[in-house]
Order: sequence, then structure tokens, then C-alpha cells
Amino acid sequence: MGAVQSEAFALLDAPLWNLALIASRLHLIWIATVCGKMKTDFRYSNTLGWHTFPVPKLTETDKANLTRCAEDILLAREAHFPATIAELYDPEKVPDDLRAAHDRNDETLERIYIGRRFRNDTERLEKLFDMYTKMTSKKEKAS
Repeated sequence: MGAVQSEAFALLDAPLWNLALIASRLHLIWIATVCGKMKTDFRYSNTLGWHTFPVPKLTETDKANLTRCAEDILLAREAHFPATIAELYDPEKVPDDLRAAHDRNDETLERIYIGRRFRNDTERLEKLFDMYTKMTSKKEKAS
């Protein structure tokens, strides 16, 4: 019998606005690109996916707005209790209120990044890799 491997990651004592980052299209595109997939499932890595995810300097207003977005996502999920995450995020059955909460989250975050919605995933990745390049070149100079 083969071994079963299970991985779990947690952000302990993290501010709620971190959920807005993780639940965003921007982060999903980032992990799809830098972490890859196993079969059809994303293969999340905290070192590749979370610690490398470029985030602009956030103001207190940004954090408050992202916290509200995270709360809205959680409240929309709770409104459909006892549905599981798998049931809630079945692509053909996502409840309208949950889809709308994610859309507001994406719009809020993307406006923080570039002042408007991104046109497509290519533009998202271009911005993220530009920020990542700047982020890592600053670390190299500091060494």
C-alpha cells in the first residue's frame, strides 16, 4: 500500500487581509505559474507561492479595504453552510454572492496594484514578475 502524503499550511496570527491576498485571482495566477500543478490540482508551496508573492506597500486604508473583502468572502461562504469548500467552488455552481465577493476582492486588490482592473492574466503576470524582479534585486544589493 502506498503512502498518503498530506500537506497543510497555516498563517498563524495573520491579519485577516492576508486572506484577501490568498483568495485573489492575482495570487492564483502567481501560484499556477511559480508552484505548478500535480494532475489538475495546484501544488502550493509556502516558499515558492507565498514568500515570493509580490505585494505593494499597503496603506492602512488598503488593509482595511482588503479586510472587508476577506470578511465578505467568509460571510458569503458561511451563508451557504453546510456546503463544503469543494461544493462552493464547483465552477458550475459557485453561488452568486460568493462570486460577487471574490470579484470585489479582485477589483480592490488590482486597484491597489495598478489603479484599475488588469486586462487579462498576461498583464497580471507581467506586473507581478516586474515587481518580483525589483523585490529580489533590492535583496541582492543589500547582501
